[in-house]
Amino acid sequence: MTLENRIEAFVELGKQLQNLTPEERQALAFSAASRNPWFTEENVTCALSGIVTMLQEQYLREWLYPYHLKQVTPKKVGVVMAGNIPMVGFHDFLAVLISGHHLLAKLSSSDDILVKRLANMLIGIEPAFGSHIEFVELLKEADAIIATGSDNTARYFEYYFAKRPHIIRKNRTSIGVLTGHEEADDLKALGEDVFRYYGLGCRNVSKVFVPEGYIFDKFFEANQHRENLLDHHKYQNNYDYNKSILLVNRVPHFDNGFMLVQQSNNLVSPISVLFYDTFTSLSDLRQKLAEVKDKTQVVVSAHGWLESSIPFGEAQNPMVWDYADGVDTLAFLQRL
Repeated sequence: MTLENRIEAFVELGKQLQNLTPEERQALAFSAASRNPWFTEENVTCALSGIVTMLQEQYLREWLYPYHLKQVTPKKVGVVMAGNIPMVGFHDFLAVLISGHHLLAKLSSSDDILVKRLANMLIGIEPAFGSHIEFVELLKEADAIIATGSDNTARYFEYYFAKRPHIIRKNRTSIGVLTGHEEADDLKALGEDVFRYYGLGCRNVSKVFVPEGYIFDKFFEANQHRENLLDHHKYQNNYDYNKSILLVNRVPHFDNGFMLVQQSNNLVSPISVLFYDTFTSLSDLRQKLAEVKDKTQVVVSAHGWLESSIPFGEAQNPMVWDYADGVDTLAFLQRL
C-alpha cells in the first residue's frame, strides 16, 4: 500500500461510520455494553462522532503534511490500548497503520469489540490492511511499543519494554478554570467536559480552579438537566457511596442531588465527584497549574481565555493532531 492508499482507506472508513444507521449504531453500542456497562449508546455515538471528525480528508492531510512517511520502513508496533472510554485507542490504531507499520494490538477486555469492528470495516475497504493488523495477548514480537495505562502499570511497562523504543503514557486528567463571570451557556459547556463518558476519560475535567469564595449555584443550575446520569446504576452506586463517605467523615462538600463538589488538593476525583481548589490571583493560578502540568491532559476555560487552554465543551473533541500527553506519536513512528 502507498501512503495515498492508506489515506483514502481511512477517509472512506470515516464516511462509512458517518453513514451508520441509528439501528447499526444501537446494535454496536449494545454489543459493546455487554462487555462494559459504561459504554452507553450515547457515549459510543459521541466517540464515533469524534472519529468521523478525525477522518475527514482535509484534517488527515493537514496532519500528515509535515511528516515523511513515504520513507518509513515497516515495523511491528505493539499497542496496549486502554478501555476506559469507547475506542480510546483509535488514535494509536490510526497513527500506526497510516504511517505504514504493522499493528499488534493488545485490547483491553473492557473494549475488545468496537476496535475490532473498525478494523474489519477498514479491511473491507482496503483488504491489504488484513496483513497489517493483528490482535494479540502478548507483545513479544513487537519492535516498538505504545502503551497507555495507570501509573502503576506504567512502571511495569517501563521495565518490561525498556530495551525497545516506546511511548508509555501514565495517569492524566483535565482541569477547568472558572472566574465567576461565566454565562449559563459556558457552564453548560463545562458540564460536557465534566460529565461526558461519566468522567472516566483523561480528557474529562475532574478538578476546577475557582476564585476564593466562589459559589457553585450557577454551575449546578446550568447542568441540572444532567440528573439523568443517575439512571445508570453504576453511576448511582458511585454517587451514593461517595456521598456516604463524605457524610460519615464530615467532609465539607456541595451536593446537587447527582454530583458532589469537594475541595481537595488531589487532581483525579472519583466518579460523581468534582474536586475544586481556589486561587487568589492570575499569577497564583498559573503557578498552581504549572505544578501539575505533568499530570494534566488539557486545561479548559470559557472561550479559551486562559493561555494554553481550550474552550469549555471542547475537551472531548480532540483533533487528529492533538496527541495524548503531548507526545508526538507520528514523529516516534517515523523514526523507527
